[in-house]
Amino acid sequence: MTEQLTQDRTETPGPLGRSRNFLLMWSGQTVSEVGTRISAVAVPLLAADVLDASVFQVSLLTALAWLPYLVFSLPAGMLADRVDQRRLMIGCDLGRAALLLSVPVVALVGQLTLAYLYAVVGLSGVLTVAFTVAYRSLLPALVPAGDLTSANARLEVSENLAQLAGPSAGGVLVGLLGAARTFVADAVSFLASAVTLLLVRHRPAPRVAGRVPVRAALTEGLGFIRRQRILALVLACTATSNFFAMAERAIEVPYLLRVLHAGPFTIGLLFSLGSVGGLLASLLAGRVTGLLGGARTIWVAMAAPGPLYLLMPLARPGWGALLYGVGTAAFAANAVLFNVAAMSYRQRVTPARLLGRVNAAFLWICYGLIPLGALLGGTLGSHLGLRPALLVCVLGMWSAALFVVCSPLRRMRDFPVA
Repeated sequence: MTEQLTQDRTETPGPLGRSRNFLLMWSGQTVSEVGTRISAVAVPLLAADVLDASVFQVSLLTALAWLPYLVFSLPAGMLADRVDQRRLMIGCDLGRAALLLSVPVVALVGQLTLAYLYAVVGLSGVLTVAFTVAYRSLLPALVPAGDLTSANARLEVSENLAQLAGPSAGGVLVGLLGAARTFVADAVSFLASAVTLLLVRHRPAPRVAGRVPVRAALTEGLGFIRRQRILALVLACTATSNFFAMAERAIEVPYLLRVLHAGPFTIGLLFSLGSVGGLLASLLAGRVTGLLGGARTIWVAMAAPGPLYLLMPLARPGWGALLYGVGTAAFAANAVLFNVAAMSYRQRVTPARLLGRVNAAFLWICYGLIPLGALLGGTLGSHLGLRPALLVCVLGMWSAALFVVCSPLRRMRDFPVA
């Protein structure tokens, strides 16, 4: 059974750069990532400047963008394992494009309200969850198993480039076109992604005739993770890191403003420095993994950069604020290297019929903790002060490495055969 599974996943020969299917999917995903970052600027600006939303009302937009991961991840995994994943992704792209295009149309006729914007953000979030689960599950069917690390690294390059270019482009477009019309750019990016997926030549694997009951199917991915010790430890590591990272992000702007006395330009520069760290790591991920080995990269990437996180609470006003940027760059590099290696491991050891539900289980737990992490950061900042709270957060981020350092991965160089 395992030999057949490996053969099914490695039937596309040749270098990854010549894989038509992967290049199409990669290019479409790159364009849509940039569009998503543009919307991340346009949505709060539209709410605050055009619809006169309060601070709390704007924060609800962020909550609605993340809430679908907690509510719909497990059903999305079950859906992705039962339908053609490529068609599901195309449907999600078209649905998101239609929702975003409706915003400038509704604004043009003077009917745009905050409630309508909430609906668009929430429904788009549901489609984004389904798309994310499907595309992470489809990738192993499009590239050879030996190229999964390189493929995931290239997707990380796209995400980090989007983080660098998207917000700036969004600010320019909002200034030139207005916040509502800027939604057209994101809609076009989703249409471009749909077109590239239409051009992908992929025959879905035949589905098993018998169907698992819905209740069992929803939890089957979690059950598989529990039976795979390494996979369960990787999940615990990811969830812990996400939890404390979101606690840190909840207080980073107040910390930069009130403790480091940084202005808007300096804050933007420090954020960009962090993105550069992630971009460089994504460009070098293939070489690092080849040098260290896939299994070793997982725990080294989590453990080695940890001391640099301590530079964040040690930063001082003036030039000392650069220490904060170095710490965020180290964490971004860690996140990219870890994500590339851990995702490749997950895709190799999980049976194709379960991959959608396993990916969904990871999203459900790791992203579902995000609101709780943000709440912890705010609570610590209010009771301990911003600098001590930040120290607790970065120590928590580093402590996540214990799950993978104290695991069988420490005695392995490469991934086991699927």
